[in-house]
Amino acid sequence: MGKFGKTFVETSSSGKKTVVNVCLEPCAIEKGMRLIGGKWTGSIIFHLKDGPVRFNDLSRMLGGASKKMIDQRLKELENRGMVERKVINDRPVAVTYELTEFGASALGILDDLRVWSETHDID
Repeated sequence: MGKFGKTFVETSSSGKKTVVNVCLEPCAIEKGMRLIGGKWTGSIIFHLKDGPVRFNDLSRMLGGASKKMIDQRLKELENRGMVERKVINDRPVAVTYELTEFGASALGILDDLRVWSETHDID
């Protein structure tokens, strides 16, 4: 939907079509999907919902994701201000990951997506 209302195609009397309230790229939905729609990104955010989680525990929660993929996504989320990495021990090195306020703000959307996916049995 365009910024000021419904987006639609209008046809003039001469047959020329124009879009009213065109969604310019990237629109708000696309921007949001770019942020939380990457492979495993939404699942990582969702699994951090209950508080700090250590990397190996998160890896176990996301059984099908490689540790390399999880590490990449966590770094992206940290760079975007959605996840905070905290060192809890120097030797051996141990860190936890937790959602920032900004990261937690995506949980409602992700839960709605989870319910929608389960309701429609999406594979």
